[in-house]
Amino acid sequence: MPGQTAENLDTTIGTTTSTAADTSPEAVLAQLEEILTEIVGDDLMLDGPLAMDTSFSDDLQLESIEFVALSEELLAAYGEKVDFVSWMSAMDLDQVVALTAGQVVDFVVTSLADPAAASAAVASEG
Repeated sequence: MPGQTAENLDTTIGTTTSTAADTSPEAVLAQLEEILTEIVGDDLMLDGPLAMDTSFSDDLQLESIEFVALSEELLAAYGEKVDFVSWMSAMDLDQVVALTAGQVVDFVVTSLADPAAASAAVASEG
């Protein structure tokens, strides 16, 4: 948010970690890796660190229940501006299967900057 410091942004979005205040793509990717490691376990790191092109389907083989846990953790980390459930519900099956970590990072960064733009992005892709 323009003019907002990391300290008050942290308070506004109700973060649970210190890294969530940094909304750069690199910081969000690191936060996403922490969240996924909590959800999936340390096996996530067997193929190396999470990258922007890491696929949720082919690389991570996330189950639907793990997507639910991911949505809850994103909400806890970034607040209601990051409406992962609504974002995913606008996708068709092919988009969900092809989902990458980079797309989630872009969604989080865009949602924190402009939530309406993030919601509109999927609608225009579909």
